[in-house]
Parts: sequence; C-alpha cells; structure tokens
Amino acid sequence: MLYIGVDLGTSAVKLLLMDENGKIQNIVSKEYPLYFPHPGWSQQDPQDWYAQTVEGIKELTADCDKSQVAGISFGGQMHGLVVLDENDDVIRPAILWNDGRTGKETDYLNNVIGKDKLSKYTANIAFAGFTAPKILWMKENEPDNFAKISKIMLPKDYLAYKLSGVFCTDYSDASGMLLMDVEHKCWSKEMMEICGVTEAQLPKLYESYDIVGSIKADLAEEFGFTGDVKVAAGAGDNAAAAVGTGTVGDGMCNISLGTSGTIFISSKSFGVDENNALHSFAHADGYYHLMGCMLSAASCNKWWMDEILKTKEYASEQEGIVKLGENQVFYLPYLMGERSPHNDPKARATFIGMTMDTTREDMTQAVLEGVAFGLRDSLEVARSLGIKIERTKICGGGAKSPLWKKIIANVMNLKVDVIESEEGPGYGGAILAAVGCGEYASVEEAAGKLVKVIETVEPDPELVAKYEERYQKFRKIYPTVKGLFQELAE
Repeated sequence: MLYIGVDLGTSAVKLLLMDENGKIQNIVSKEYPLYFPHPGWSQQDPQDWYAQTVEGIKELTADCDKSQVAGISFGGQMHGLVVLDENDDVIRPAILWNDGRTGKETDYLNNVIGKDKLSKYTANIAFAGFTAPKILWMKENEPDNFAKISKIMLPKDYLAYKLSGVFCTDYSDASGMLLMDVEHKCWSKEMMEICGVTEAQLPKLYESYDIVGSIKADLAEEFGFTGDVKVAAGAGDNAAAAVGTGTVGDGMCNISLGTSGTIFISSKSFGVDENNALHSFAHADGYYHLMGCMLSAASCNKWWMDEILKTKEYASEQEGIVKLGENQVFYLPYLMGERSPHNDPKARATFIGMTMDTTREDMTQAVLEGVAFGLRDSLEVARSLGIKIERTKICGGGAKSPLWKKIIANVMNLKVDVIESEEGPGYGGAILAAVGCGEYASVEEAAGKLVKVIETVEPDPELVAKYEERYQKFRKIYPTVKGLFQELAE
C-alpha cells in the first residue's frame, strides 16, 4: 500500500509518497507566497495551500498505481489562525505562527488573566505566535470579521477539511492554540470564555493517527484514486517531524533546523516547567512532549546568505570555516523576535564582537553558532528539570549542512544521529497515515521499524570545552540588551 504525507510549511507544501515498508517513492514540492503587510506581520492565503496541495497530489501520484493509495495525513505549520464563515469561505488571510502583531493581547493574557491561570487552564503561557492572542486581536481590531466566524482551524486542518469535509484537529497541533487543556486533552472552557468563542466554532479533537474520514468522492475521482483513501488527523509540524525521526516514547530528543528551530523531548508522562519556558504539548504518539521553539533558525542562515551576502552558494560559504569554538563574533538569532525561552516579540537579531580583522567566514560562522546557542538555551531548561539527554536526532533544511551538525553536537554536547530520511514532517505524516490505516499497531512500532540512523556525529571533548566557554558569554548578551530592544521597538 501507499501513503501520502503532506508537510504544510511556511514557504512551500512538500508532499511525500511512502510504501508500507517506509521507502519513499516520490517527493514533490510546491511553493506559495508569504505576505508581510506591516512590519512584524506574517500572513498567507489558505486557498494557496489547498490549490498547491491538490496540484502536488496529482504530480506526486502521476506514475504510481493509484489503486494502492490507502491514506493521507499531515504535518503542518502550527498556531496559524484560519477562520471560515458560515459558507465555508475564508474570512481573512491566515495569521501565521511567526506573526508578531499580538503583543498587547499576549501581555493581557499573561499579566491580566495571569500566567498561573493560563498554565492551569492549558499547561502553557501566552506567546505572540499562539492562536488565542490572534483571536483576541481579531476581536479587537476586526470586529466585523470576528462576528462572521463559523469555524476556527489550524493550517493543516484547512487541508483536511477541504479534502475530507471533516472539521477536525489533533491534540498535538491544538496544544499550541492556548485553547486546549493539554493534560486532559479537551477544549478549555475558561479559555473559550476569555477569547469569546464557543466549542461549536472549534474542531473536534482526535489523536494524530486517528482516521477522521476519507477523501471526498469528487476529489478522489479527480486524483484518479480508485480505493477509499483514508484521511488521518495529522500533527503539528514538530510532532510530525518527531514521528518522522523516531522521536517517540520516553526521553527521546529531536532538533529541527527548519525556518524555525526546535528542540523536542518526548515523554510518556505530562509535565510542565515552573517558568513555562518550554511548551508542554500533546505528542502525535498519544503521549506528551516538551518543546523549545526559536522563531528563526535556518531562516537566519537564509537571510544572511540571500539578503546580505547575495549568494545561493550556501555550502561554499561554509568551506572556509575551520576554527570552531574560537570565534570572537556572536550573533543573536532573533530576526522575528523570540519565543523559547525568552518570550520576547521585541527581541531582534544582533551581531556583536566584530573588529577590523573580522572576516566574512567569521560572520557566517557566528550565524550558525548563534542558532545552536539559542537552541541550547532551551536544552538548559530541560536539564534543569532533571531530564538527561545524551543524544538527539536532527532534521530540517539546516541538517543538510555537515558543519552545522558538528557545531550542534559540540555546543549541546550531544551525539547527533542522522537518519536515512530527512523529510521530517512529511515522513511523519505518511507514518501517521499508515498507522491509521492499520499497517502498524502504534506510532512507536511504526517509527521503530521505519526510521533508520545512518550516521552519528560525536561531540569532541576539546571542542565541547571551547564552546562551553563561548556559550557562557553568549547567554549574557540578551539580558544585557533586552532593555534596548524594548526602546527600539517603541
């Protein structure tokens, strides 16, 4: 049998076709625009996602035996606010995960409602990118649009709705809305009241591997599918990526170097850190996870290469970087503000430490190291909880760089396991579809059989010591300039 995994990203939708043995048969990518109508705003048209997904499915399955296509599922960018009216028309462009307009609403939730109450209701505090602050922003700034809302959904759930007609979401993605009681896996009555929404406006909740429906008959005919193609609920991109890298069960770790950067720690038990510096979310395997999220990771390198150096030769720019652990230049990777662990939408990217002998390579190295240091900030929170991590999987576009993997291994002092498929969320989506269709008994069983480690990057004790010294300097920079960021944003 064949299974389709859909990775709905910020710049493109990537579709993957996997057979029952986990072998990838085909991969297709379709891009769509991203809009920044005001500084700090980030939006997309959900109809672009759907149109490109439909085209992608046709291209993906063009040369396969379509009668063998059994299921489809998703890994999708989290937190985005998608709103439909009573006619199922999109009311306004989707407000995305990296949108920073909700400072006022986030402050209201954290400081007026209070972080303790939010953590009690949802296991998390408010971050600018979360969905609940976006709903409050819309209520305040677009009351006419707010009054039209019939359905509130997340980005991947719009695809599921268009493909199956089922209004649904899964626990992992819903965890990032600040509307769900994560521990008890249900919508929070208190949060619905605070946001002025009803349960009827919210999708039905499922496990990520649950079958929610089938592809609509007219679409199945358009795709040329002859069987009943099942639709599984899917997961937030980080949970789906964790499935795709085998980061399921207890005490496993995955680092994702995508547009955003995450450190993801799976757990069979529910837990919250006392400062809510890490997100406490449900996992796609039916259990839970802790996650630290940076808003800019591989996007920092893309910005540096594309906009500043004006080059697409990413690999060649890294060839001259040889003195690891000795760079005097530091980079704060906060191009879009920052989430974990600082929760500061006003934070900005900063270079510091340049001198007359600073080279192009030093600056490039600082960008790569800054992202690694930022991820370590979240790892340190996990370690403070007594969580012992010795190794991690790695995925995302940045994971294609041997140098960056080496930097990560030594900054974190972790063994970095590279897996056969680097397709994270898409591969995880396909695995969820296979589990939902009964190909495997559980997500853990599927991941254990399908995910293969092909290389391990070992930390070097000498480099670890050098990077420890550099990290201790890095971690002092943000507290020192935090007040200035607040002034610059006024």
